[in-house]
Parts: sequence; structure tokens; C-alpha cells
Amino acid sequence: MQHISKNQIKLVRSLQQKKFRDETGLFVAEGEKCVEELCKAFELVLLVNSDNATDHDIEQMSGLRTPQGTIGVFKKRTMPQPSPFVFTKGESVKLVLDGIQDPGNLGTIIRTADWFGLTDIVCSTDTCDCYNPKVIQATMGSLARVRVHYADNLAQTLTNRDKSIPIYGTLLDGKNIYTEELQTPCIIVMGNEGNGISPEVRALVTSPVCIPPFREGNHAESLNVGIATAITLSEFCRR
Repeated sequence: MQHISKNQIKLVRSLQQKKFRDETGLFVAEGEKCVEELCKAFELVLLVNSDNATDHDIEQMSGLRTPQGTIGVFKKRTMPQPSPFVFTKGESVKLVLDGIQDPGNLGTIIRTADWFGLTDIVCSTDTCDCYNPKVIQATMGSLARVRVHYADNLAQTLTNRDKSIPIYGTLLDGKNIYTEELQTPCIIVMGNEGNGISPEVRALVTSPVCIPPFREGNHAESLNVGIATAITLSEFCRR
């Protein structure tokens, strides 16, 4: 196998930045297991490992403090039709992310969605790029099974849904998720880490819910959005 070139090293390093991911239509993943999973759904453009690169080469290309020895460069996915809000047989929940900023949180949410059998996530454009290497790392390959859509106008996209489908939003003043009667199929909105759901999307929420603390008095101000998503999906899917 031909040794990796300087231009290829430069390309892989550039994919740490969204600008170059957008320009090339490529993204990078690290770790043998993650790369193997992504090969099931994405076109592999370049595989880097000990067969064609030195440890020094891999260190140069890696975005991790401790490189894992395998790097894959893939083509981004072209989003299929129909609309992500069309429910197929057996589907009960569609997940919407409004302004999620932290790559680790987004990756965790994608992985959690995969665990609960969700096939699509719809995001506002100010949500973190799902092809960010830190997101890819946190998904552990789940991006192979979960399609992430970015809506230019999230509020308008939600408005265009079938109106019989309720929109649940996690809000501090919402009803107790453990005692509230939950309807499916439905759409669940999770908001920004600091500001929650944006006002224009909040106005469309038909059923606000909250995850109550289990202790009176002093407790954490709020849950991490990745954890909150896992609890919320678990509560809906178990019913």
C-alpha cells in the first residue's frame, strides 16, 4: 500500500475545521471501531493506519490527545426525502434539537437516539455541526444509523408538520414527565444548554414537560442536555 502523502496529511488535518468540511464534503473519524461502523453507511475516501502511515504521521493528523491508530475520511451523507417529520411504521418519536452547542452533548444525543431506535434528528442551523470530529468521536459510530437534518428555519419546519402530532418541549415550568399522559407519535424538542428552547420554537410547543428533581431544597440548577434527552426518550419509548 502506498505511503500517505503530505497533501493527504494536510487534508485530514484541515477537516478539523468546519470550513474545510463544507468545502470538501468530507469528514474525519478516528478509532478502529468508529471507522468500521461508519463504513456501513458512508463512502470511505481514505483509510489511515499503520499499513500506510507512521506513528508521527498519525499524530499529525489526529485531533485526539492520544491517537487511536486508525483514521478514516468519509464523504458526507446526502439527506434523503421524504420530510424527516414523516413517521414510518413502528416509529413513535422524532427528536428536534434547538441550538445545541457542545459537540460532546450532540454526539451523546446522537448515540442515545440510536439506542432508542430513532432514525432522524432535526436541528436548528445554530446547532453544532454533526460532522465535527468531537461529535463523531462521541457518537461511537451511531451516525451510521441516525440521519441528522439541519432546518434553515426550524420554527417554519415544525409549523409544516401534520398538526395532529403533538410537540413536547422540555421546559422548567412544564408538567411532570413521570405523571403526565404522553402521546405518540410525537415530536420532542430539546433546547440550548444555557438558554433552553428559543422563543419562536417554544411558541409551537403544545405539551411542555419537565424532569422534576427527586430531592427538595438544594440541588443542581438543571440537567445536562444529553442526560435530559436520555431520560426523556426513555420515558416516551418505554410506554
